[in-house]
Amino acid sequence: EVDWFSLASILFLLMFAPLIVYYFIMSCDQYQCSLTDPVIDLLMGNKHLSDIWNKTPPLTYRAAAIYTLWVTFQVVLYVFIPDFCHKFLPGYVGGVQEGAVTPAGVVNKYEINGLQAWIITHLLWFANAYYFHWFSPTIIFDNWIPLLWCANILGYVVSTFAMIKGYLFPTNAKDCKFTGNFFYDYMMGIEFNPRIGKWFDFKLFFNGRPGIVAWTLINLSYAAKQQELYGQVTNSMILVNVLQGIYVLDFFWNEAWYLKTIDICHDHFGWYLGWGDCVWLPYLYTLQGLYLVYHPVQLCTANAMGILILGLIGYYIFRTTNHQKDLFRRTNGNCKIWGKKPEYIECSYMSVDGTKFYSKLMTSGFWGWARHFNYTGDLMGSLAYCLACGFEHILPYFYIIYMTILLTHRCLRDEHRCLSKYGKDWKRYTAAVPYRLLPGLF
Repeated sequence: EVDWFSLASILFLLMFAPLIVYYFIMSCDQYQCSLTDPVIDLLMGNKHLSDIWNKTPPLTYRAAAIYTLWVTFQVVLYVFIPDFCHKFLPGYVGGVQEGAVTPAGVVNKYEINGLQAWIITHLLWFANAYYFHWFSPTIIFDNWIPLLWCANILGYVVSTFAMIKGYLFPTNAKDCKFTGNFFYDYMMGIEFNPRIGKWFDFKLFFNGRPGIVAWTLINLSYAAKQQELYGQVTNSMILVNVLQGIYVLDFFWNEAWYLKTIDICHDHFGWYLGWGDCVWLPYLYTLQGLYLVYHPVQLCTANAMGILILGLIGYYIFRTTNHQKDLFRRTNGNCKIWGKKPEYIECSYMSVDGTKFYSKLMTSGFWGWARHFNYTGDLMGSLAYCLACGFEHILPYFYIIYMTILLTHRCLRDEHRCLSKYGKDWKRYTAAVPYRLLPGLF
């Protein structure tokens, strides 16, 4: 059943999330990234909504061609080119991998080739910038709002198709979830793993491609625009490109590990993932670079180094924490964390068919500091991106505000699921590790 709060939240997001994205991008295009000036103009009667809308660039054939070519290219890289990176990169896990068991007991196979797609895409980008000159490196920035309309069209088409598919021709009918509420089903999805053919998995493709592959290209286009406008690329823009580039590369290097995360293991595919990955991610996760095009910031050496160190420490915590959990799970606790055998709590739970299973929850390493310390590292990195933009405007700080809300909500959602699963054993675990994100505080 869908409770009233969930339904209200879903209706709010369906109505206002697209407007929020438009407002942020419009404020940069027309108001130099000020979030208050548009509201003041409207309240004071200086402008009407029609004035703002009429100044907004429309959808163009050029943007439609660029976006269609981009998505098609990523589909080709995803479906038709098997991974070869795992054959020569030590430690990288690619190629055909198995996902987690679905609620219906299905184990899907995936072609993990995101790193390969990212490398091929960026090699072609730099080859064009320095040799072929087929298009300007500023092409993304120059068509940013027309491309927004293209991304929205794809997001809504994919989400609507996924819902129709769930009703009429699901990939696996036993992995479908119907609440009877149209808005909830459209938002959160019906099918667990909608697929076309053997390899095109909607969830993996849209979660990782085309949005995250584009993330670093978008930032490079911002840097190119800064060079075109001001004759230089500021150190703040370089910081944003480097720190976010590390995050993106980490995602693709660990794409096989991503198959075991909450997005793949628990979320169904609906508007939340379909539209969110097409529009919300590429447009709002890249606000720092967009802001720096309009407001170039040259940091002093000490501030730049401090922000770089904060971002690298955040990444180290994020990656090491996840590695500790992965190592603990793969070895069933027969490993060393920080040089000694890990401590853990034995847990048990019952499946829906009455079978009893046993599990272990680690209380060593970073997992002894807080129950979601990987999120803490993620938030430190997010803060570093924002700090690189200075303190003149709040717009670039949207990312840390949003990530704090998102990851806190994930903490609570995950813990509610774990309490339902483990019962008294979960309470023993929370007594041993009392903090969620910040040791000593929360």
